[in-house]
This record gives sequence, C-alpha cells and structure tokens, in this order.
Amino acid sequence: MKLMRYGAKGAERPALLDSQGRVRDLGGSLDDIDGSHLTPQGLHLLRQIDPDSLPLVEQPGRIAPPWSGMGKFVCVGLNYADHAAEAGMPLPKEPILFMKPTSAVIGCNDAVVLPQGSVKGDWEVELGVVIGSKARYVSEADALQHVAGYCVVNDVSEREYQIERGGTWDKGKGCDTFGPVGPWLVTADEVPDPQALALWLDLNGQRRQTGSTRTMVFGVAQLVSYISRFMTLYPGDLISTGTPPGVGMGHKPPLYLRPGDEMRLGIAGLGEQCQRVHGWSSTLIDA
Repeated sequence: MKLMRYGAKGAERPALLDSQGRVRDLGGSLDDIDGSHLTPQGLHLLRQIDPDSLPLVEQPGRIAPPWSGMGKFVCVGLNYADHAAEAGMPLPKEPILFMKPTSAVIGCNDAVVLPQGSVKGDWEVELGVVIGSKARYVSEADALQHVAGYCVVNDVSEREYQIERGGTWDKGKGCDTFGPVGPWLVTADEVPDPQALALWLDLNGQRRQTGSTRTMVFGVAQLVSYISRFMTLYPGDLISTGTPPGVGMGHKPPLYLRPGDEMRLGIAGLGEQCQRVHGWSSTLIDA
C-alpha cells in the first residue's frame, strides 16, 4: 500500500493510492493515519479495504506528511562512505545518531524556510524507515519485522549551525521546515529490498545527488537493531538513514541554498518531493 494524507495544515485527511496511482479518500474508514494504523494489525485492517470503493480525489491539493503523531525523528549521520569523504570526516565505527524535533516535519512539497542568519543551508536526500511495532533490543535478524514501511526524507541542514557553532549537530538539523517527509508511506511488503533503492536530488534542475542504498555503511536492519539498544522505537517513529554524496557542503567550492532555489528529489518506488526555498518567514512556517 501507499498511504498518504492531503489537505491544509490542521485539516489533513487520510488517503491511499489505488493501483492506477489515483488518490482515494480514507476518511470514511478512519479519522487519520497514525501509529496505531502502522502496526501489523492496523495495516491488516487497511488492506481489507477495497480502494475502488473509496471516493476518488481528483485534486488533492497539498500533500501532507503521510502519517500523524510521529513520536521520534531519529537521523543517522555519515552513513555513506563517499559522503563522509566529501565532508572530510572519518568513517564512523558505529552509527552516528542525532534527532530532529518533530516540529521540523513538513509535507513533501511545502516551503523550506531558512532560519534567521542562515548562510549554509544544504540538502540531503535520504531513505526514511517507519517503525510499525515496538522495537527494544531487537536483533538484526528480526529488525525488519518491526518496519511498517519506507518514505522519502529531505534532511535539510544548516552547516554553520551544525558544525561551526559548537555542541551537537541538532541545532543545524532541527530548524522549522527542515524535515520534508513523503509523499507516501510505502508499506514494507512493496519494498522487497531496502538496500537496493536508487536516490537522487536536483537543485534548480541540475542533478546534485545520485546514489543507492546498497552503499550504506550500516544497512536498515543494522540501524533498527542498533538504535533499539539506546531507545525504544514505537509505531510511527521515523529513522532517516543518511545521504549519498553530492551535498552542497561537498561541492567545490561549497554551494548553499538561497531563497528561490528549488529542490526536487526522490527514491525509486517511493515517490518524489519538490520544495521551494524561502528566506525567513514565520508566516510561511505557520501557514
């Protein structure tokens, strides 16, 4: 299944895509898509619904984050060897973890707003892993059984805040609008091998990132198992698994986001995103 939500902020409606890629409204069956619907039991019930029986949405308008109530947004740094090299950082011996606040989450095509004083905004196409059942000290062999599905994530970053201003990476990763997610949550049964997915990102029509999840340092099963040793993962939690090379920081000379830029990105089978970059505007953030 490809689950999604659409509508204005605060008025989102649940939906799914039918076999022809058309949006079908789920509002008659559930109020929203949240973690309870991403459990094995919840997904089983959703699979019993005939998409052809659902109302067709001809013009869905805004595509919202695919589910609500995300508890944790866990990210992995330097998880592609060639990205670590372009960043001038050593390859990690264990996964590097940081968090984005859920206040950073936006829809796949919503405006990305640079924070006040931003001079080094950057892009990162990443595979998102959505948890479907509680994971605590799970083995690698069992880890994928705890995954509800996958999605596209843009781990937008402010490199000066992240690297040059001390402390942890979180301050350069957690700004409002720095977490576009979607357009869909594609259930795990439709992604037979999460380590065989092509990723790409264009900036202003020019290809900047091209990669594959097969070159991850730590694969999805390793990450779910590893992270579950440090925190319990619950249905609806999101893990963003790192980015391939081609980010602005690694460009020679560095290339950073400016108002008016357009980021278009996607992952094979998981859909595409497109964001316009804006200067600071609390109005756009709250819209």
